[in-house]
Amino acid sequence: MSLTVIAQRMGITSFQRLVTGLVLSTLLVGCSSTKSGSASVVDRNNAVAQRPAVTTGQYVVRPKDTLFSIAFRYGWDYKALAARNNIPTPYTIHPGQTIRFDGRSGSTPTAVVSSSSSSPSSSSKTTVIRRQANGATTSTTVPVPSVANKPAPAPLPPAGPAPTGWGWPSNGILIGKFSSNGSLNKGIDIAGDLGQPVLAASDGTVVYAGSGLRGYGELVIIKHSDTYVSAYGHNRRLLVREGQQVKVGQTIAEMGSTGTDRVKLHFEIRRQGKPVDPLQFLPRR
Repeated sequence: MSLTVIAQRMGITSFQRLVTGLVLSTLLVGCSSTKSGSASVVDRNNAVAQRPAVTTGQYVVRPKDTLFSIAFRYGWDYKALAARNNIPTPYTIHPGQTIRFDGRSGSTPTAVVSSSSSSPSSSSKTTVIRRQANGATTSTTVPVPSVANKPAPAPLPPAGPAPTGWGWPSNGILIGKFSSNGSLNKGIDIAGDLGQPVLAASDGTVVYAGSGLRGYGELVIIKHSDTYVSAYGHNRRLLVREGQQVKVGQTIAEMGSTGTDRVKLHFEIRRQGKPVDPLQFLPRR
């Protein structure tokens, strides 16, 4: 039977409903199957994915960066990163400064050694040849310290004992646990109300307070010892400043949703730059 005859018998309105139903059925069948199986689901409430420490390339310091925030971002212990780049305490860095992750020095022009000293403890002289954009070359003779006198980076000390007297950074409900498989949560997530107090989990010094680390929103990092730091992310407002001494239980921020899609606190503890399960340190409740 032709569509014209069906339309005449059913009436235009009923026929339109029939056609619409057939089209919707076809679309639903098409959406219910995929070429490669079920579609993946992304949990937006999860914390920032855990990444291994970066060991190649370099980073150019930007305004408001600190050595602690750079080390935290790229999975380094701040002391090891300082030693890698010959940065002495108190680990002051400046915008435009290059931080290396691979231990190599910055790129250098072509150089030819013109003379050297017979004493291994003295310096040689090197002629540095630079090629200009117009093809011309310039040369400069500079002293180069002997490799024998170049100090080696300080080795990373063994991990010290964990600080005692840890306290919960919030009174909310635990909604996300630590994952050690290297691809999920590298801390815990605690739900709460907008503006709820965020507390320091142990005594220490604030070494970062800002929003420069993508995925963490307004973030506070507290150094508790040469080995341990803690981090508090997604805050609405920060109540401490860098360099400030804090005590366990002290209010350091207000809970918020910056850098995420719901109100919560993302809390991490890191040992020599590596994330560890905070529930190993926090008291049972």
